[in-house]
Amino acid sequence: MKKTLYLFGLLLFSPMILFAQSKKSINLDEVTDKHFLNGIEILNSILSMPNDSNDPEQLVANIEWCEDSFAKRQWKTERLETEGFPMLLAERTVPKAKKTVLFYFHIDGQPVDRKRWDQEDPYKPVLKKQNPSGKWEIIPMETLQKSYDPEWRIFARSSSDDKGPLAMFLTAWDAMLENGNSPNYNIKVILDFEEEIGSPYLPTAVLKHKEKLAADMMLIMDGPRHLSNEPTLSFGARGISQFTLTVYGPRAAQHSGHYGNYAPNPAFRLSQLLASMKDDEGRVTIPGYYDGINLTAEEKRILDQVPDDENEIKRKLGIGSTDKVGNTYQESLQYPSLNIRGLSSGWVGAEVRTIVPADAIAEVDVRLVPESDPERLFSLIRKHIENQGYHILDKDPTDEERAKYPKLVKWEGSISYQAFRTPFDSEPGVWLKKSMIRAFGKDPIMKRISGGSLPIAPFVDALNVPAVTVVTVNADNNQHGPNENIRLGNYKEGIKTALAILTQEL
Repeated sequence: MKKTLYLFGLLLFSPMILFAQSKKSINLDEVTDKHFLNGIEILNSILSMPNDSNDPEQLVANIEWCEDSFAKRQWKTERLETEGFPMLLAERTVPKAKKTVLFYFHIDGQPVDRKRWDQEDPYKPVLKKQNPSGKWEIIPMETLQKSYDPEWRIFARSSSDDKGPLAMFLTAWDAMLENGNSPNYNIKVILDFEEEIGSPYLPTAVLKHKEKLAADMMLIMDGPRHLSNEPTLSFGARGISQFTLTVYGPRAAQHSGHYGNYAPNPAFRLSQLLASMKDDEGRVTIPGYYDGINLTAEEKRILDQVPDDENEIKRKLGIGSTDKVGNTYQESLQYPSLNIRGLSSGWVGAEVRTIVPADAIAEVDVRLVPESDPERLFSLIRKHIENQGYHILDKDPTDEERAKYPKLVKWEGSISYQAFRTPFDSEPGVWLKKSMIRAFGKDPIMKRISGGSLPIAPFVDALNVPAVTVVTVNADNNQHGPNENIRLGNYKEGIKTALAILTQEL
């Protein structure tokens, strides 16, 4: 036993000895099973830190945890300064390696509404199983020492998005070392701590640090598998931009009895303005919005090979019909979106009051595809708003502006990052497909582009590299919402996926 521990210590803390060894065969399932509980410890550790990127103070403990975790594995780490919270670069070089792979993860998470979580603290991970009535019940984490069910789940903020995938990667790295294996390529890992607020400073930082980030390809470990929960690769992701519209009524909220037929109601006006942007089937009516997107027969064939069950998707979403931007779910992802993500005016519920509101606010996001220029889309939307009779402001109106213009709206917009898309037959595409077949004995589902947004286009453009997303978590993980979770079966298969990639020759 002592000899085994001594040898493992040499492997872990003497990387030159490890990487001088020849390639060793590996049983992916056996090695994954052996290290699964270690992986749970890593996961629970990283999940136990608040990580709301709206509060930079919360991120300090997270970056320190990451620095310590990579340092004890003999990785070189460096904080890459940005105009906001720094990114963290971890690097491991392999003698005689001819290629370098850059991995991307983000460590921050969405805010939490503690009242809506079915546990004491969203930052204290708990293990749950589903009872016969469908309710998730907490069971002791120690249960995993003696039993395992792939359907059990760990609930905590960022369990799936995106701390879980980093814990999978670290677990796979440890498992690979203990088994006497090594990658035959250099590895860089970039950790983003502001992804959930749009990575506002990432594009500039990537340009500034592009020599340090230089690689031959980029892999992103973020996002859910296909709804079938089969192994999945995604070859693109939509970009994102957003804007806020504020429509003004009276200077202050007014009694609806005295002024209800006199003072224009901004909630009605905003509703009419938003409704004018789409038809009854969900298509944007603004001229030119979908210009440049004409799916060819070959592209439709690629989309059709994704095994979507449209009826099952509708059942899971609880909807009876769909928007008609595309003919199928996959087709709908190939077009830029226009989505109202929040509305506010006056008060509701127990605080409702009989008033004409002073203003109405809409938060709108636009998911981008490679063919869509966000500046052009913003220009089209602004022109449409002006055509509805509105004078657009960049600040709250003055008394003079209120008197001069019948319709006023304030526009506050920002563009986070563009979309990216990589061909299936690219070098990382071919290589990853081989590793997935090794791990699961079958071809992975290959998606042309994912619906979610990732800040990857700045890397693709600045470093001139192809990028592919390795998605691992369960699709029903409640990311961004209350009761976010990761299914244990997905976590274990995610470890195996990372292990297969790390040991796949490049």
